[in-house]
Amino acid sequence: MKEDTRTTYQERILKVLLYIQEHLYEELGLDKLASIAYFSPYHFHRIFRGMVGESLAEYIRRLRIERAAGILVQTQRSITDISLEAGYDNLESFIRAFKSRFDMSPSEYRQEKANSASNFKKDSLPEFAEIKGDKLMDVKIKKLKPRKVVFVRHTGPYDQCGPAWKKLCSWAGPKRLFGFSTKFLGLCYDDPDVTEPEKIRYDACITVTKDVEPEGEIGVQEIPQGEYAITLHKGPLEKLSETYSRLCGQWLPQSGREAKNFPSVEIYLKHPDKTKPEKMKVEIQLLLEEK
Repeated sequence: MKEDTRTTYQERILKVLLYIQEHLYEELGLDKLASIAYFSPYHFHRIFRGMVGESLAEYIRRLRIERAAGILVQTQRSITDISLEAGYDNLESFIRAFKSRFDMSPSEYRQEKANSASNFKKDSLPEFAEIKGDKLMDVKIKKLKPRKVVFVRHTGPYDQCGPAWKKLCSWAGPKRLFGFSTKFLGLCYDDPDVTEPEKIRYDACITVTKDVEPEGEIGVQEIPQGEYAITLHKGPLEKLSETYSRLCGQWLPQSGREAKNFPSVEIYLKHPDKTKPEKMKVEIQLLLEEK
């Protein structure tokens, strides 16, 4: 495939991936998705498998069951309700699919994750901004305006996203997109304890204040406005998962709020290549459902 053709294909498939993420629990027919990418349904299915590494059905099914796993942990909603939202006609089918993916039933998974969250010890955690009362960590809820970002999608382990950042910055620099107010952030779609490492999705993003057109692997999207639960992680990036466990497994259940089906946002306050691991600071933002 010629480079200019490949760039166009990447741009078109990326539009489909974003659409699937935003409409995951809706009807996602082949004809509809193919039309978004401007491919014929026959060719689209083959192109999608070749470029994404999974068939369209496998990709949607995996994302739905992994999102259901997240909802199980983050809420107290009934398993039946979660299974219906995930598109399963009956609870038995959902349980079979869940067991096939995680080797345990949904109720066992929920209990295991609840136990692991409650078993975290303070000594094993990174330094936090402040510990307050029985909520264990300092979390503020703020209403944020929508933010437009340009991004490069990375698929694979979070600690291997460097090439995506290099590609994004190399593209943005000549276009003079960096400014005093530019924020460097990551959109983290998948829990590494849930999704296989090679299938984890991550968007390396920079905020922009002017109109920018997508170009091949460079995509454009908007982080929605809303109320976000915000906390500060201090310490090695390798320990971010522990901060997430406390935010989602301890603070969230006590907050009276629920997380929305949207990736977590990481604002990098220091450059990881120029900062000692123990001095790193990352602001974590979790979009909340409206009251």
